[in-house]
Amino acid sequence: MTSNATHEAATEAITEAVAEAGLDVEIPREGSFLVTIPGNAKLKTLVWLEVGPHSLTLTSFFCRQPDENHGDFYRWLMQRSADMFGMAFTADEVGDVYLRGRLPLAGVTPEEVDRLLGCVLTYTDENFNAALERGFASAIRKEWAWRTERGHDTRNLRAFAHLAEQPE
Repeated sequence: MTSNATHEAATEAITEAVAEAGLDVEIPREGSFLVTIPGNAKLKTLVWLEVGPHSLTLTSFFCRQPDENHGDFYRWLMQRSADMFGMAFTADEVGDVYLRGRLPLAGVTPEEVDRLLGCVLTYTDENFNAALERGFASAIRKEWAWRTERGHDTRNLRAFAHLAEQPE
């Protein structure tokens, strides 16, 4: 298959997989897809799929750099990465965390794109709250206290109620 044909086949595979999954997608330029995946712990995850000359690159923002407990936070993410399929947690120059993966264009099929998007959803949902607890516990406690003192809704913080009961 020529490079153009491989590129076109990968682009078609992504289009098909996203349509079959019923996901929202934006295509800002040829070969670039911004896919929105609804989740539970993290309500919405955005995934960039970029078809390059030789490979598909996947990038998904996970969370910003932690406020505290940096060593444990990043060590824990690296340990999670050891068992992940097709991607790993990575940090940019300021410490913000992403999921990143790369796949040769010849391996891009609708089934493989579906598998990768499913992995992003799984890794995000399974790790998001635990990551926030490790890197943002003080901020979560402060937000909980501020909301409860003012009678504001704490629904989206319920997963962290146990933190509000612990001293800092």
